[in-house]
Amino acid sequence: MAVDQTQFQLTQLAVILGSDTTHFETLISHLMSSSNEQRSQAESLFHLAKQAHPDVLSLALSRVLSTSTHPELRAFSSILLRKILAPSGDSFLFPNLAEQTQVTIKSSLLTTLQSESSKPNIKKLCDTISELASAILPSGGWPELLPFMFQCLTSDLPNLQEPALQVFSRLAQSIGENTEILIPYLGTLHSVFLKCLGNSSSSDVRMAALSASIGFVQCLSSSSDRDKFQDLLPLMMQTLTEALNSGQEATAQEALELLIELAGTEPRFLRRQIVDVVGSMLQIAEAASLEEGTRNLAIEFVITLAEARERAPGLMRKLPQFISKLFSLLMDMLLDVDDDPAWYSAESEGEDAGETSNYGVGQECLDRLSISVGGNTILPVASEFFQAFLAAPEWQKRYAALIALAQIAEGCSKVLIKNLEQVTSMVLNSFQDPHPRVRWAAINAIGQLSTDLGPELQMQYHHRVLPALAGAMDDIQNPRVQAHAASAVLNFSESCTPENLTPYLDGIVSKFLVLLQNGKQMVQEGALTALASVADSSQDQFQKYYDAVMPYLKAILVNANDKSNRMLRAKSMECISLVGMAVGKDKFRDDAKQVMELLMSLQGSQMESDDPTASYMQQAWARLCKCLGQDFLPYMSVVMPPLLQSAQLKPDVTITSLDSDADLEDDDDDDESIETITLGDKRIGIKTSVLEEKATACNMLCCYVDELRERFFPWIDQVAPILVPLLKFYFHEEVRRAAVSAMPALLRSAKLALEKGQSQGHNESYVKQLSDYIIPALVEALRKEPEVEICASMLESLNECIQISGQLLDESQVRCIVDQIKHVLVDSSCRKQERAERAKAEDFDAEEGELLKEENQLEEEIFDQVGDLLGTLIKTFKSSFLPFFDELSSYLTLMLGKDKTAEERRIAIFIFDDVAEHCQEAALKYYNTFLPFLLEACNDENSNVRQAALYGVGLCAEFGGAVFKPLVQDALSRLDAVIRHPCALHSDNVMAYDNAVSALGKICQFHQDSIDAAQVVPAWLSCLPIKGDLIEAKIVHDQLCLMVERSDQGVLGPNHQHLPKIVAIFAEVLCAGKDLATEQTASRMVNLLKHLQQSLPPTTLASTWSSLQPQQQLALQSILSS
Repeated sequence: MAVDQTQFQLTQLAVILGSDTTHFETLISHLMSSSNEQRSQAESLFHLAKQAHPDVLSLALSRVLSTSTHPELRAFSSILLRKILAPSGDSFLFPNLAEQTQVTIKSSLLTTLQSESSKPNIKKLCDTISELASAILPSGGWPELLPFMFQCLTSDLPNLQEPALQVFSRLAQSIGENTEILIPYLGTLHSVFLKCLGNSSSSDVRMAALSASIGFVQCLSSSSDRDKFQDLLPLMMQTLTEALNSGQEATAQEALELLIELAGTEPRFLRRQIVDVVGSMLQIAEAASLEEGTRNLAIEFVITLAEARERAPGLMRKLPQFISKLFSLLMDMLLDVDDDPAWYSAESEGEDAGETSNYGVGQECLDRLSISVGGNTILPVASEFFQAFLAAPEWQKRYAALIALAQIAEGCSKVLIKNLEQVTSMVLNSFQDPHPRVRWAAINAIGQLSTDLGPELQMQYHHRVLPALAGAMDDIQNPRVQAHAASAVLNFSESCTPENLTPYLDGIVSKFLVLLQNGKQMVQEGALTALASVADSSQDQFQKYYDAVMPYLKAILVNANDKSNRMLRAKSMECISLVGMAVGKDKFRDDAKQVMELLMSLQGSQMESDDPTASYMQQAWARLCKCLGQDFLPYMSVVMPPLLQSAQLKPDVTITSLDSDADLEDDDDDDESIETITLGDKRIGIKTSVLEEKATACNMLCCYVDELRERFFPWIDQVAPILVPLLKFYFHEEVRRAAVSAMPALLRSAKLALEKGQSQGHNESYVKQLSDYIIPALVEALRKEPEVEICASMLESLNECIQISGQLLDESQVRCIVDQIKHVLVDSSCRKQERAERAKAEDFDAEEGELLKEENQLEEEIFDQVGDLLGTLIKTFKSSFLPFFDELSSYLTLMLGKDKTAEERRIAIFIFDDVAEHCQEAALKYYNTFLPFLLEACNDENSNVRQAALYGVGLCAEFGGAVFKPLVQDALSRLDAVIRHPCALHSDNVMAYDNAVSALGKICQFHQDSIDAAQVVPAWLSCLPIKGDLIEAKIVHDQLCLMVERSDQGVLGPNHQHLPKIVAIFAEVLCAGKDLATEQTASRMVNLLKHLQQSLPPTTLASTWSSLQPQQQLALQSILSS
């Protein structure tokens, strides 16, 4: 049957592709049909024609394109021709066409470009030509194209100049890495752009020239090539001003959008004329006669320029006069707010009655500006405005000052923290403002400052802020103020310690209980959320309020049933679960059962898609699991099915063409849950609510596997295949983070289940299979991960997985891990190099230096994780890992260079320390390479590097035998320098000091024949006990104990003269409890002291005892008599 169908279609095609072109035009019109059936049949025929007769189909399309009398058919033929000829994924049809067909099509496209009269059709034709050209020009496949374009451009005919410029503009966007084919034509392009930008007769030609010249500036990789177009900038700006002067604001807005793109991608191109360009933009932004959209685009240009940090660091900070003018404009935009009665009667906090779109743009731009130029630049300007605005009689000005402060807080946080007293007082004074909207804005500012300036604000001003917020909750005439005060308590308490929060709990909790009985749902919701946060922050201090609070919360959960109360019910779940976690299982247990029964009945009910209950319930279940631990298991069968469903949600993505008018009118543009990004000529819309639900579900799965450990085993087979692929879910970072965290937790669950006999009959091969599934996926995801922070998390997760899997890893997996570590190190080095290049930019300044420092700190986290990961591999595989270590040693010696950061050097040293410790004799061959670095680093100015090096020297002394022997004297002098340093015991240096003492002890123990024991051993004993590095302390004190047990003459000294000191050390160690020695070592010390008590002559014993402090004598007597 299928064969007959295909045969029938081939017969139809013979007619459609025949000499009578009307049949083919009918096919094209059917492809555009609104009838699904007709369109579907036409698509099937078209697809078959593409497969069976590509040459005939391509020629037929180009014929319709050039000869049809129907503009819509010509337009659609152009689109179809572009789709079948341009490269798409792995397929590219054009090279497979007959040579004559290729020649005919290329010729037809250029001829049609000259004859087509419809502007929309010309645009589509330019798209087809440029996409095909970008694919075949680099290999010399269209030699006629560029001469033809230049001919059009020099013709003085606007109808030829404009399409030629459009082709060049699109070619610049699509040619990618092949820009070198255009380099020979730069001079010609420059002259034609210059000519067309100055074209006085056609604004369309000027706009096309603007687009083409900006496209070319963006696609040129060499700054010297870009500089050749520098003199076009005044003409580019002139195109904008001419459009504005002639009242063509739509054209002006198009020009502004092109210039914004240039500011974002090539800000350096603007540098020489930056003052004129930014000045012009701010003039446009100030011009009251222009449309709001035009003025906002001019502001967007300046903000974009400020944000282009990576390409032109510090550029806008060099123009303080403009920052002040821009800030003034943005403050004026915040005044565009009405005292709308609807604001007071609003049902939810999110309702923004009275706020205009202009106000919204002003808010967003203040936030972006402060983040991009920083507090040192913004705050001096802002302070002047705030002072004047807060003293103004108009409520809008006072309101604007407080809103602006909240908006700039994140970008100015470091500077604001230095001025906390002034900032806090300024905001708290406005809590008494006569206008409710100003009071609301003051509360809003405190809420934002609590987030951006925490925990410093909380630590220093809890005594002023919390009473002020409690007072604001009494504003019964203004429910919005009450609700916002509750929300601000939430923000404040999130970074507040239980100690700072506890004194205010009586007052705040009683206020919340009053608000919970308020008739306004918004107020109740605010109180619930704040109560949840306060409980979470105060933890067990909340126990005393539990009995008063829980009945209210349960009543809301039971009674808030109708549609209007859905959010209230959802927030009550959140609050109950957080209160339960705060007070703990024992206090919560009785109510927990009742709450979970309610949640189970809700879970089984039908919910509408926009009901928040489901999302809040998922999170509440996870918190209840954390609170109840293993007691939660009976509910897992109810919880898991919807959670797995949410975790498997597919991203809701729509891809549309930028130039499709229909797309522009799409309702989705107004949908707040749709996030839109532009890639090339495509607009991609992503439904964020779906992504957020997926991310929440993945985080909850993580929580269950973490909490239930081996008891989660029954769900591993369902969860692992969902989460492992999400390691590469690039639509949402939070989903990837959750997947990354879950990997070691899943492996641990399987391994513990096996060890505790709860693996349902599975053996170790199950853990091996799971490990083989997870670890390669994690390595592969690491290779492709774009975010540095998530890379660090992936390395940490991989490290944990290896610790769990251990010897289950095979050699090929270790090989992949090591190869990926090399990639990580190289990528990190490249990023640091790029930052070093940015530091050389002429606008680079101290503020930019601070930001670079923060970025490099993230990089240090990568190195940290690499060090830990390699340490685990070395500990796990010991000397069998050394062939891989050989490959990595060149990377490590680079990390030891003096030009590298202290953190890189520390990590490289610790990696060698791991090799020395765990590979012992097999590691001796590396001593010649690494020991010189270690010895030099013993006296490094950075104490962490010193500690790593001194620890390594101790290991080499212990395991190095004859290889270390020649270096003993050098090592001693370096240890001596550390130990005798006047600041050796300062808190920053004590860890290095303790490791130096430990290394000295190992030289005393393992190389006594190479030292002057009479001098070195007393020097070592005089440093004991060590008390800073508690891990090393236990090792060193155990070593001393061992040497005394063996009657080591070097340690005891001639005639046991060191005994008083040794007894004193033992006494101090034993008096310190468990800190300085293990139980086993302490017990051995006690036995040694008892033995000495019995075996030493009374006179020796008496003199030894008398050398102790009185409290040590008492403590020892007590220990020895027990």
